Amino acid sequence: MPLVTSKEMLLDAQKGNYAVGAFNVENMEMVMAVVEAAQEMQSPVILQTTPSTVKYAGLNLYYANVKAAAERASVPVALHLDHGDSFELAVQALREGYTSIMIDGSHLPLGGNTKLVRRVVEACHPCKVPVEAELGCVGGKEDDLVNHCAGLTEPEQAVEFVQQTGIDFLAVAIGTAHGVYKGTPRIRLDLLSEIKKRVFIPLVLHGTSGVEDDVVRSCIQEGICKVNYATDLRIAFSDGVKRILNEDKSVIDPKIYGKMGKELVKRYVQDKIWVCKSSGRGF
Repeated sequence: MPLVTSKEMLLDAQKGNYAVGAFNVENMEMVMAVVEAAQEMQSPVILQTTPSTVKYAGLNLYYANVKAAAERASVPVALHLDHGDSFELAVQALREGYTSIMIDGSHLPLGGNTKLVRRVVEACHPCKVPVEAELGCVGGKEDDLVNHCAGLTEPEQAVEFVQQTGIDFLAVAIGTAHGVYKGTPRIRLDLLSEIKKRVFIPLVLHGTSGVEDDVVRSCIQEGICKVNYATDLRIAFSDGVKRILNEDKSVIDPKIYGKMGKELVKRYVQDKIWVCKSSGRGF
């Protein structure tokens, strides 16, 4: 089917007390793997690209890949700009055909974050494209994004932020971090519960790769409607490629090692769809 926006997906998830998995993709094989996994499990799905991924190949190439894969599927597929780092990039993605936009001004003072997000909302909403923003700061490193901050989302501040920006989804900072965890993350479920009591739009969890599945399930129970996965997909794809090349160093056909990378990504995505409880919701 044609690409859809993420808004109805997440509103349905909010009503049904499940989440939609949002998976960062880097190449054609990863796009195919994510959509095939969602199709087999009859789950809605969101594919995401970050600014550095876009810089590598261009918005138009990723849009074309995801659009083609979505049209082969019978489940809802959305294409999301993850951690958009400027108003200009957000608008470029909107014009290219992305059906969901995140603008990340979390590194700015609150006033600057609010102003930037509001500009993006004003650009996207007339096109009926939803906007996600982050309040607080999910630290760690993802692509060129490096956040050394550790500020958690304050519930009362979240209420004002949502009201002043008009965003559709709020990414919360409750103890997760981007990249590979060096220790066990301490996730503040109590804080998430307080945010849910005050903020009524769908909530988003970033930095989920490496977080135990039971913790993610608890976050969904407390109101998370979109769960982002990035680092572990890269690891899965790279492990597949390495497995083939280590077994037979004479292999020169990218389709051979790409197929194994694709298969491991697909297995990973299927597993996380179970965690998100979105299997069978893609009708």
